Amino acid sequence: MPRTTYAEAIDAALAGAMAADERIVVFGEDVQMMRRSLYLRYGARRVRNTPISESAMLGAGLGAAMAGLRPVVEIMFVDFLPVAMDMLVNHVAKLEAFSDGRWQAPLVIRSACGGGYGDAGQHEQALWGMLAGVPGLAVVVPSTPADAAGLMLAALAHPGPVVFLEHKLLSRAWLDVVGGSSRAVAGLDVPADGACGEVADPPEPVPLGTAALRRPGRDLVIVGVGVGIHRGVSAAQRLAEDGIDAAVLDLRSVAPLDTRALLDLAAATGRVLVVDEDYTRGGLSGEIAAVLAEHGVPARFARVTCEDTIPYARALEERALPNVDRLVTAARRLLEGGPREVPREVR
Repeated sequence: MPRTTYAEAIDAALAGAMAADERIVVFGEDVQMMRRSLYLRYGARRVRNTPISESAMLGAGLGAAMAGLRPVVEIMFVDFLPVAMDMLVNHVAKLEAFSDGRWQAPLVIRSACGGGYGDAGQHEQALWGMLAGVPGLAVVVPSTPADAAGLMLAALAHPGPVVFLEHKLLSRAWLDVVGGSSRAVAGLDVPADGACGEVADPPEPVPLGTAALRRPGRDLVIVGVGVGIHRGVSAAQRLAEDGIDAAVLDLRSVAPLDTRALLDLAAATGRVLVVDEDYTRGGLSGEIAAVLAEHGVPARFARVTCEDTIPYARALEERALPNVDRLVTAARRLLEGGPREVPREVR
């Protein structure tokens, strides 16, 4: 299989889908520059620059979806989605429910997320936990080029709205745009395979709500999405030097959540460590804890998250975001209680 970058994999999947389906259009600020290959191939009729108004972008996308198109609306950073929260939460997400299924919104909202390069708390948030809590929205966060392409194809085929989040540390294209001088001193903390990897030609769709086991293990399972998966694998490799066997589960979708995969691994290992670049309160990590409790899985639980506003200063930012050192420390503490008896089958 050919190797390609994370950003190129997404655009290639989108280009192929546009060739096969003339209903797919792209809206957004500066998309004719950001998606030059798509613009050169499909022209201004299908790759359309918009005013800098996130509400207008989503409103146009919703109207286009209701008229029979399948729009991809680009909101440059996920931090800017709150500007359009009324349109997203009260209109896009609720259209099908309010119309009793008579109307649908097959709409992809593509946005960059995540920190670690020195852009502070108004440009580096994750917010996938908040978005996943809205009924009617699907939320995906790929960690590899193959999954990025596959999840984009699945999002384009989905009958409802999908928020497609691409972490900037995995995208060389985004780092070239936003990294600036900070990139030279940024400890990116991501293996090369995060930004470049093998992708089938043509890529295979990845169904929404299906997790992937990145590393098997018996002592605990590290659970996350996006860049967190690469940090989890790195932490597992360090733990293995001490004889600790850690599994790594890539959820890939925050909504819908692959609860079966999560419950099975939690029951098998008896210990769950969530790595989550989103906020501690009301986010993905708390939802995972609730799922475990509701299904009666007596697993020890810990989480490494973003606990406060992301600072601008690089030294403070590095301490605020989840990193490999924090994961290794949390995993060792999780194991201090010794082995636990867990049921062979989840109730």
